[in-house]
Amino acid sequence: MKNKIKSKLNIIALIIITLIVLYFSLKDDFYTILKYIFNLNVWWFLLALLFMFIYYVLRSVPLNTFIKKFSTNHKFISTFRITLITQFFNAVTPFSSGGQPFQAYYLKKHNISLVDGTNIIIQNFIVYQIALIILGIFAITYNHFSPIFKEAQILKNLVTLGFIINTSITILLFLVAFLEKLNNLIIKLVIKILTFLKIVKDSNNIENSFKNYTARFHQGAKTLIADKKLFIGMIFINVLALCVLYITPQLLLFSLGHYNVNGLYAIIASSYVMLMGSFVPIPGGSGGLEYGFIAFYGNFLSGPILNATMLLWRFITYYLGMFIGAIAMNIKEK
Repeated sequence: MKNKIKSKLNIIALIIITLIVLYFSLKDDFYTILKYIFNLNVWWFLLALLFMFIYYVLRSVPLNTFIKKFSTNHKFISTFRITLITQFFNAVTPFSSGGQPFQAYYLKKHNISLVDGTNIIIQNFIVYQIALIILGIFAITYNHFSPIFKEAQILKNLVTLGFIINTSITILLFLVAFLEKLNNLIIKLVIKILTFLKIVKDSNNIENSFKNYTARFHQGAKTLIADKKLFIGMIFINVLALCVLYITPQLLLFSLGHYNVNGLYAIIASSYVMLMGSFVPIPGGSGGLEYGFIAFYGNFLSGPILNATMLLWRFITYYLGMFIGAIAMNIKEK
């Protein structure tokens, strides 16, 4: 019951934020923005949609690779379906936190244990986070030596905060995945506190159960990272996937007849937007990502074309993925 209420509140918040964003985006140049959108070059727009499809395919490759370590019969089409449905759950939950629990549920349903499923999800998330940080470092370094953005302290602080948060998450995941003694120490401390509060009664059995779980978990983590070339390859594929995602605004600009932003600048600007929007506690980062897009792409564009590009970008990178994910969720597997 609580989960249903929470889900409804998330969707209501999403709708309200979306309406607010639409209002502020359209209120000054409503007809001009619609004119840009309705007169766009269909072929460039279709290419942008193709890039989004390629992005989802590339994001499915590392996940499928890690799943294959524990289930050799698992098919890529099933992994692609997981990726699409994950877009839906990430879209309707704060901090995009709903995707991983769904993945754990899906893998458990397909005869992959909770221990192995958790390992798969964490390793997949680690390689993605590392790719996000690599591109973030590249963007920050490039802008430092060849400034392309106007100096705005609040934007600089938000990007820095986003970079610190993403780096901290990656380090924490590494600690969870590979430091078994630290995990057992934390578990022991938590059980002692719960025993003191009389929440836990049979502390020895519970502690032993958790130790067995963490032992299996860490053994699985070692299995996944044993092939370092493969692990690095999965990071590279995630970097490639993010580059494909980051360059879509340039294709959308082409569809609107604007050719003055090159691919490198699009990747750097999009990297800044993603770093800044990653900690917005609203489903889909709504509000924060739109603000970031306007702020950073506003260095290359202005007026109605900037707002038109932002609306198209949010449609194909967020709302479309959410709708397709909902459809994929309701299509039963054979």
